[in-house]
Amino acid sequence: MEHFIVSARKYRPQNFEDVVGQQTITNTLQNAIKNNHLAQALLFTGPRGVGKTSCARILAKKINQQNSTSNEEDFAFNIFELDAASNNSVDDIRNLTEQVRIPPQTGNYKVYIIDEVHMLSQAAFNAFLKTLEEPPAHAIFILATTEKHKIIPTILSRCQIFDFKRITVLDTKRFLKSISEKEGIIADDDALHIIAQKADGAMRDALSIFDRVISFTGNKLTREAVTQNLNVLDYDTYFSMTDLLLNNKIPEVLNYFNSILSKGFEGHHFINGLASHFRDVLVAKDNSTISLLEVGDSAKKKYLEQSSKAPISFLIKSIEKANQCDLNYRSSKNQRLLVELTLMQIASITFDGEKKKSANFIIPATFFTSLSPLKKENLVVKSKSKTIIKEILDDAVKKEITNTKEITKPPILQNIKRRNNSLSLKSIHQNKKQKKTTIEINYENHPKDSFSLKDLQETWSNYQKLQTKKGEKNMASILAASLPELSEDFKVHFILPNKLMEDQLKIGKPKLLKFLREALNNFSITIEVTVSETVEKKFAYTPQEKYNKLKEKNPLLEKLKDTFQLDL
Repeated sequence: MEHFIVSARKYRPQNFEDVVGQQTITNTLQNAIKNNHLAQALLFTGPRGVGKTSCARILAKKINQQNSTSNEEDFAFNIFELDAASNNSVDDIRNLTEQVRIPPQTGNYKVYIIDEVHMLSQAAFNAFLKTLEEPPAHAIFILATTEKHKIIPTILSRCQIFDFKRITVLDTKRFLKSISEKEGIIADDDALHIIAQKADGAMRDALSIFDRVISFTGNKLTREAVTQNLNVLDYDTYFSMTDLLLNNKIPEVLNYFNSILSKGFEGHHFINGLASHFRDVLVAKDNSTISLLEVGDSAKKKYLEQSSKAPISFLIKSIEKANQCDLNYRSSKNQRLLVELTLMQIASITFDGEKKKSANFIIPATFFTSLSPLKKENLVVKSKSKTIIKEILDDAVKKEITNTKEITKPPILQNIKRRNNSLSLKSIHQNKKQKKTTIEINYENHPKDSFSLKDLQETWSNYQKLQTKKGEKNMASILAASLPELSEDFKVHFILPNKLMEDQLKIGKPKLLKFLREALNNFSITIEVTVSETVEKKFAYTPQEKYNKLKEKNPLLEKLKDTFQLDL
């Protein structure tokens, strides 16, 4: 059996003209070689599979071929490749710097390609600094990395940096098409486009996917085979889903989404693809932005056709809802429900019933009184769409309201009590009367369980802690002023040091009383507050009062103050 060579190796670029998607960098390097203006230390940085190592090898070969009589000679003995991932110690760098001193036997330059240079240790970087800054005239260093931020700044400042960009989808597709023609493979344009999209800007990944799909399909590459092998959702899935959403067909949308999940696709993958599809449809609505649509010709026709049906407002709102679903997907406990809810919301954007005010669907109050509890629950749970509500109402009216002889008319507006004007004198008197009239509740039939003083004080303390949590620190400090006492008739006595605290307690007294009654299961509890001047004297508020109280406890404090001439 003949040995198989993967396409990534077989079609590796041998000249700068063969490098795909990096024309700016290749032109710069060619001109630098031509004008003898090449730096002795270069750093190639960028994503994986975009041609960094290939350009380094081509550059190393072209440097020595410039003054050579034969362009076929590759000067392999002058090129040294070092993998920094496995040779990242100080000793490895020292061996390298010792070899650098030896001039080349053939050619003019010795080229050292250090791949994945960010893997070097800190000590190895420091050992490499001096050699990199002042290398011999015959030595050129080419460093390659995918993570430039991990390289120390002193190394970066000594290198000429070339940033490789991701290869565009169209460039990748053209290169795959040329390979298909060389290999005698019949490939659909959409199939190559899907492979290019899946590669995400890396040519090496695109060629690996290409080999894998060819092994699955043979010499004919179709869109269906690519989507099946790569387990990706094709354009038709999103076109069909968008048609259902535009036509407000919520049941069909949910069934179609269920069929997508049954094929093994994740909801997160689907909602991301749907958001990108909405973006492409929005781009296709304007002739000036169609160039941003990176799809094949057949798919572009479908996008243009669907863009004529979808309003711009629908597309913008749909993108927002799909993006919000994407953000909440990982943290959601019911991810399927989140996607289904998003789809139902998108399907309701263009529905006329959602835009109308709820006043158009007002139901008489007597209708709800005639419905059974089960009917009411079903009515609330059902969708708010106009057609479904009409069916529920028709069914309920036939079964429930037909038995009633007459329906009471809604109240006349003239009989409704007018709201008081807060600026009139009459309203002020009325408000005073309303405040004076309090509703008295009879607690004779309520429980009156007995409790101890300890139970009362614990409940009192719990309410004080509850006020602290709520941020009612003023009320909490009043409750902590002293401990309540209990008499035989369930009367709670509470002593406060001043009138101001008593007035503050009166405001929160109803809530306190309700809490005590419910917690102790006794609705005969009353609270009696008294102000004691003796207690008030126990509290010191100003610095002078605090100093006087301390001086009463220790008279020597006055002597300390006078000796050191202290101030309050």
